[in-house]
Amino acid sequence: DSYDNALAETVNGYDKTELVRGPARPGPWRTVEDLELATLGWVHWHNTQRLHGYLGDVPPPEFEQTFRAGQTTSTELVGIR
Repeated sequence: DSYDNALAETVNGYDKTELVRGPARPGPWRTVEDLELATLGWVHWHNTQRLHGYLGDVPPPEFEQTFRAGQTTSTELVGIR
């Protein structure tokens, strides 16, 4: 749906701004493979290490771990008579 496309376009824009054209760029990209490897590194950083403002400025995995630790694991089942 359109929301999935909007999210993809936003992440693609971040990638172009921060990596492809931004200050993190180590220099001109010599080959497509260099850009692909840099993109893989950026995606890994984006998914595991970046500080996310909506998550209280913690990385996504840390937020998820804290969230899961706060959930109760026991659920009461209601029997049908």
